[in-house]
Amino acid sequence: MHIRQNRSFLQSNMERRSLLKLMGAGAALGLAGTTGFPRLAAAADEELAFWASGTLDIGENWSRLASDTGLSTVFTDNGNDPGPVVAKLVAGNGNDLYDIGGLQGGAEKELAKQGAIAPWDVSRIPNYAKVWDFAKQIPYLYHEGKQYGLPSVLNADSMIYLPDRVGEIDSYGVIFDPKLKGKVGMEDAWINSAVFTAMYLKESENAPIVEPGNLTESELGLVMEFLIKHKRDGQFRTFWSGWEQGVQLVADEEVWAMTGWEPIVKAAQERGINAKYAAPKEGYEGWGNNTILMKGAVERGLGDAAHRFADWLLAGYYGCVLGNMRGYVVPTDNNVAYAEAHPDEFKAEEVKGVADHVKAKFSGKVYWQNTRPDNFQLYEEWWQKLRNA
Repeated sequence: MHIRQNRSFLQSNMERRSLLKLMGAGAALGLAGTTGFPRLAAAADEELAFWASGTLDIGENWSRLASDTGLSTVFTDNGNDPGPVVAKLVAGNGNDLYDIGGLQGGAEKELAKQGAIAPWDVSRIPNYAKVWDFAKQIPYLYHEGKQYGLPSVLNADSMIYLPDRVGEIDSYGVIFDPKLKGKVGMEDAWINSAVFTAMYLKESENAPIVEPGNLTESELGLVMEFLIKHKRDGQFRTFWSGWEQGVQLVADEEVWAMTGWEPIVKAAQERGINAKYAAPKEGYEGWGNNTILMKGAVERGLGDAAHRFADWLLAGYYGCVLGNMRGYVVPTDNNVAYAEAHPDEFKAEEVKGVADHVKAKFSGKVYWQNTRPDNFQLYEEWWQKLRNA
């Protein structure tokens, strides 16, 4: 398996939670338990406050957690931008309010060094044994020999394109093709766009780049100067922000190809657009949303309950629900096993189809997303230069 261990920041996916509406979760489910008010005292220690990316919410289906484990949860959308999440856990009141987190991978090291999160003991999570091996090898799950992140949700991103306009494509080079000037787009976030560009330059232009997701100062300069030049040349229709805009750009055919999230393709297809998701020869940008254990939860004596909660996430039911709702995968074969044992609840072939689709992406070249590259501040400075260009 040719998995590259990499990174990229996730302010990009702040709007990914809006996926709940278009993909059928419903506003009512998204609002449940998301007030953000301080927690009220729970009966004994059976209630856990889960502060995570909105697309991890399963709404009314959380009732199964209670019937299966005796635990209950209050879900709060953390906005999916790791910057504010890190700040609230380290310097704010996040550890007072929340017990478990679901965060795009990469911030574990920083949170662990700051003492904001506690390590997991996977020996207390029996279902962790069934997690796919490659998911356990995601580099940012660990710090100083301890495991601070549990790989709970995976997918890999590439490009959306309109085959009726551009034919079949297999390279990010289409984004920079002068023949498509003004008809392509990228996301207004370096977390994805800088990584995609670095992947293209490394794999197709033989640029001296080692890790597209964790660029050195000189590599970052090369990538960003390339993007700035193309922006000034009028190559891009826009740098889109927020997934609703991404969907609209494709649905209105303002762009014929753009880097972006796979659910955008599904949303466009639901509107009758012949849109496809590319399998680029340069590879995919892999990302994981990981479960983290708040230091405050351990201090409140909720460590055991948190481990039981984490084990339930990997037991199969949650993976089946999330796959149906989002097309994302919980990286375990327990999902298919659960569907096969409960045909009245799920169609096993559909659950397996989601898993096989995601596995196929990760069987090739993948550069990992990471919310905190070594030159994080420099990425921010360069991206502002791009915006101003």
